[in-house]
Amino acid sequence: MPAHILVIDDEDSMCNFMEIMLSKEGYKVETTTSPVDGVRKLKESNYDLLIADLHMPEMTGLDVLRQVKSFKNEQEVIVMTAFAAVDTAIEAMKQGAADYITKPFKVDEIKLAIEKTISRHRLMAENSELKRRLQADNSFDKFMGSSNIVVELKNLAMRVAASDSTVLIRGESGTGKDLIARAIHHHSPRCGGPFVTINCAALPETLLESELFGHTKGSFTGAIKDKDGLFMAATGGTFFLDEVGNTSPAIQVKLLRVLEDKKVTPVGATLPVDVDIRLIAATNSALEDDVKAGRFRADLFYRLNVIPIVIPPLRERTEDIPVLVNHFVASCCQRAGIVPKRISAEAMHLLVSYAWPGNVRELENTIERAILLNRSGAIEVADFPEKLSQEAPTNFIREADPATPTLESIEKAYIHYVMTQTDGKNAEAARILGIDSSTLYRKIDRYGLKGLFGSKGKSAKDDE
Repeated sequence: MPAHILVIDDEDSMCNFMEIMLSKEGYKVETTTSPVDGVRKLKESNYDLLIADLHMPEMTGLDVLRQVKSFKNEQEVIVMTAFAAVDTAIEAMKQGAADYITKPFKVDEIKLAIEKTISRHRLMAENSELKRRLQADNSFDKFMGSSNIVVELKNLAMRVAASDSTVLIRGESGTGKDLIARAIHHHSPRCGGPFVTINCAALPETLLESELFGHTKGSFTGAIKDKDGLFMAATGGTFFLDEVGNTSPAIQVKLLRVLEDKKVTPVGATLPVDVDIRLIAATNSALEDDVKAGRFRADLFYRLNVIPIVIPPLRERTEDIPVLVNHFVASCCQRAGIVPKRISAEAMHLLVSYAWPGNVRELENTIERAILLNRSGAIEVADFPEKLSQEAPTNFIREADPATPTLESIEKAYIHYVMTQTDGKNAEAARILGIDSSTLYRKIDRYGLKGLFGSKGKSAKDDE
């Protein structure tokens, strides 16, 4: 899209010249001889660049600049002035002008100034957009769910983010420990610094030690030069140590020193190096049991467990499953470039009933597979792996098993899903559920679902 430029100059001849010259360069150009009219245009429309003469009888270019910056501080401005009034142009730059051009000017000179200013403006706009997307991608909203346990978890993590304390995130694989860690970083005072992460279970001990702490040249075979470790790379930011329970006793000793002294000693070095990091660790194992068995240092555990955050498995927050399913369906369809599919009530009921040992990650993969294999507009039970149908009924009735959802939690989740699908219309939801409206209203009140569906979430009698 061509850049949009507004030229303000009290001379018609200059306005005509600028319009012809800049239009030939491919820019979209508007001109006006009235500074007041120019300011009005800038209030009503967006321009990539304003070019204004400094010396005009109705209003000076400096006055125009001050007014524009008062309501649109990011507006790029180039001022034009006679050679004898360069001091005024410099004053304009102090007040926010991007550049100035002296009259009479060469055409190539003004072309270059415009190109540089617009390029910088677009680069800054792109950077702002990237920052906005990065913030959105790492917000607590990415950890989806409206259950009480998730709301409390995110509130705790938000409070923790403001501090510099060590955090230990605990939860099964696939629950979203990395999402919470990233959100904490991006809502912390260290958000401008790096976020460095490593999975301790993915590397052998010797390689993990070198990656974490760095090494000196010749410290081991293949160490042909000095290398900074990831702790040093994370200086000024946050270091996320995933699956910390898989570290060896030798590495645990070094980790303890990092937490106590904020120092690391590279492999082969004799002197420690200072590091400025906030540590967030995560584990899917019961570290207390590892401490009792001698596999994990007790002093390191207490150092890590300053602020524990426990992420519940998906089977313990089944009311969040419909929300997650609808999100994954929409995002998978968007990535695949296909029309959004709906999910049948029977399919949703099956998804809510299943125990999800792989948690949210397994649910997302299951939805993606169903969308790719589905040939109709609606996802049905047949689109899911057979194990869901085979295992869900068993899990559904084993009430003594604490790892499976209760009938009450499944009913709550299913009512929430149907209410979402009907946009909070109770009479229609009751018809789909096969119960009368008064019964539905009692269940909505019992499960605390009132007020979750906007103005349409009214009493059963209201929408009959």
